[in-house]
Amino acid sequence: MSRGDHRPVQSFYHLADVAIDDQSCQGIACFVARHLHAARWTAASTSPTRVYCLGKCYMAPAAATDEARPRIENHASQAIVLERLVDGGATTLVSYTARGGYAALEAALRQSPSNVVGVVERSELRGRGGAGFPTGRKWRAVAAQPGPLKYVVANADEGDPGAYIDRFILEEDPFCLLEAMTIAGFATGAGGGYIYLRKEYPKARTVLTKALDEARGAGLLGDRILRSSFSFDVEIIVGQGSYVCGEETALLNSIEGRRPEVRSRPPYPADAGLFGRPTLVNNVETLASIPWIIRHGADAYRGLGFSRSRGTKAVSLNSLVRRPGLYEVEFGVPVRHIVEQLGGGLATGAIRGVIIGGPLAGMLPPERFDTPFGFEELRAAGAAVGHGGVVAVDEHTSLLELVHHVFRFAADESCGKCTPCRVGSAMVERMLEAGLDGKPLPAGARREFDGIAPALRQTSLCGHGIGLGEFTESVLRYYGKDVASWFGSR
Repeated sequence: MSRGDHRPVQSFYHLADVAIDDQSCQGIACFVARHLHAARWTAASTSPTRVYCLGKCYMAPAAATDEARPRIENHASQAIVLERLVDGGATTLVSYTARGGYAALEAALRQSPSNVVGVVERSELRGRGGAGFPTGRKWRAVAAQPGPLKYVVANADEGDPGAYIDRFILEEDPFCLLEAMTIAGFATGAGGGYIYLRKEYPKARTVLTKALDEARGAGLLGDRILRSSFSFDVEIIVGQGSYVCGEETALLNSIEGRRPEVRSRPPYPADAGLFGRPTLVNNVETLASIPWIIRHGADAYRGLGFSRSRGTKAVSLNSLVRRPGLYEVEFGVPVRHIVEQLGGGLATGAIRGVIIGGPLAGMLPPERFDTPFGFEELRAAGAAVGHGGVVAVDEHTSLLELVHHVFRFAADESCGKCTPCRVGSAMVERMLEAGLDGKPLPAGARREFDGIAPALRQTSLCGHGIGLGEFTESVLRYYGKDVASWFGSR
């Protein structure tokens, strides 16, 4: 495969020269659980290295040396994403093929590429990494582009603190991702793929590297796959620590060795993506649904879920609930079912609310827990599906502390390209920090706080600034009395 110099622009990344094994986590799931292990949180929060998620939110506050496996259960009528994980995973080619692995690729190669794209379109699968864009539409757009050189990129930069779904797919079901990428390559006419893997998941790199070797040795990657005329191979690129690289165009810049800022669009990656070539970018969980859809058909997948949210979604619950872990559910179940029935409710005190879909998404108060878990429904309530992380917040964390932490995270991780995101997030962080000692903030600062959300939403190029604005709006919408108490007299 053709590739550029992907050496990092060192000034941008914060983990380029850092050994992950020595780190503790500062992410939001660990922040709200800091009262469970004060010494560990002190070590994390005073570290000069910013590590915002290790994918171990189920045992937060977490350190890289923690090894416990979370509870992993299926609560949908069909296990799709967690199909093999619920039984311990399938990390070898023998174990994967024994459970139906690569039957989907064989079936795909017997069809035309256009037919395979059609199956994905009719399934109504939507992206599981953020905005919920129709997956089949992305595939069709790349397939329609002329030319012999196209790429498939798996976005394995699961950077939303609170989410660890992709981590366990990568570590325990790696061939599912490789099979899905190969099917995507065949369907779109791409000859090569990249897995952009976050550095915070070192075990995943080891597992994926071994899986790539096994797949190549079995003729499932490389030239003339399964004795067909189709050739496709995959390479791993390890990120160096940047939340914004989860945005697809920043990720592509990072692979190319450029500063990973968000690109202006158009052109979109489907038209001019990696190295200027048509590129399909899907996140890991999105791709993990593909083999099941090809094996069972579009109608079977579309028959799950509800409304415009079809199929299933894996959700990851943090350590403040009684039963933290990974759960696969069908779209349409109430948020209350996820938090109270699956998670068992909070184990650590009264619940203040839940942040769903990442720290740069809305926070739902308990009175909105009957909201159905779906793309449009959560958005209307001021939240998001996102990666599917569900972070419960209890009474040990004040709203002011929580909002300050989110703005600190946003300021640290901003790529700096959009002025409101770069300047505004740091400004609000400093503003709120002044109130953490209990003193009221100046009354005039309220206008600045209220004004940051629309500025971020209207002027940001990517979900980093837009999501921060949406988080702020949800705080103002549901916790207005708390916000009012920060300014003027308390």
